[in-house]
Amino acid sequence: MRSKDPSEFEKILLLLQKKPLLSSKEIHDFMDQGTAYATLKRTLQVLLAQNLVRTTGKGKSTKYSLSSAYELLRPVDVEAYFQQEIDERIIKMRYNPSLIVDTLTKVNLFTETEQNHLRQVHQSYGDNIRQLSANAYALELERLAIDLSWKSSQIEGNTYTLLETERLLREKRTAEGKSKDEATMLLNHKEAIDFIIAQPSIVEKINVAIIEDMHSILVQDLGIDRNIRKWKVGISGSNYVPLDNDFQILEALEAMVVLINNESNVMSKALLALVLISYIQPFADGNKRTARMISNAILMHHQYCPLSYRTVDAMEYKKAMLIFYEQNNISPMKTLFIQQYEFAVKTYF
Repeated sequence: MRSKDPSEFEKILLLLQKKPLLSSKEIHDFMDQGTAYATLKRTLQVLLAQNLVRTTGKGKSTKYSLSSAYELLRPVDVEAYFQQEIDERIIKMRYNPSLIVDTLTKVNLFTETEQNHLRQVHQSYGDNIRQLSANAYALELERLAIDLSWKSSQIEGNTYTLLETERLLREKRTAEGKSKDEATMLLNHKEAIDFIIAQPSIVEKINVAIIEDMHSILVQDLGIDRNIRKWKVGISGSNYVPLDNDFQILEALEAMVVLINNESNVMSKALLALVLISYIQPFADGNKRTARMISNAILMHHQYCPLSYRTVDAMEYKKAMLIFYEQNNISPMKTLFIQQYEFAVKTYF
């Protein structure tokens, strides 16, 4: 949130969480005596501009409450959240169509502080790659591609080590004691990355066909159905139930495509692709893999550093996604995304 004094913002939001529909005078009465009323009014205007609070009524009858965007962006204690068992958690069990067509159209995913930081990291990336020869850049990109293939597959349960993955992708040597499907998954990741590198403009304007094509590359020869599913799927570790009608799934994907294409901030585009393809679950399997690749394709097309996710703990990644599924809250995944962007720029380039 944008503020010279973030604590004032947090106090107001916490108060409105406990006591919705308060007037500015009532909010001021609950605040510390040191907060001037004029300062409070300015703070409320900023919160309104950020779509974190909303108003009802007019003039002296104006009341403030939290907006739906607050649920999207509020901080979440991940450890505390998962201390509750699956059936104890109060969640949004069904797909929320207003998330894409309403909430996400009105909010900045990154605060001004976060945007400034990401611009600095991106500037470092640009400065660094300008000093690399074409060959040196290609070598670093290959190293990142190996790490991404390994970690993205590991998140999905693949047991290849990073060293075994490197040997497979560089020398086509499979690891002893590993299944054929595990090797295929890794090789498919590398093929998907090569596809992005060869055709960076495919996501200039993303569409459903591009997402389907990426999914097809990632699941080829794995016995996974391609194209949009027409039946129910369950989410391991959650009671969230994705859409089960192919027409509704297609409608959700098309709404997501419009949202991403209309977004001007590159990092927001990439983050939206990462979480929303996973949330919609358009395919029988391979959704998160597809989301990571489309997200990276967006970054690379706009000359941003792709993410390898190498230092991500697979369970922490899954927990961050579960919180988005169950609460429509993007904060844990956004934190992970920012950290991995920093890591990629510092590590590879």
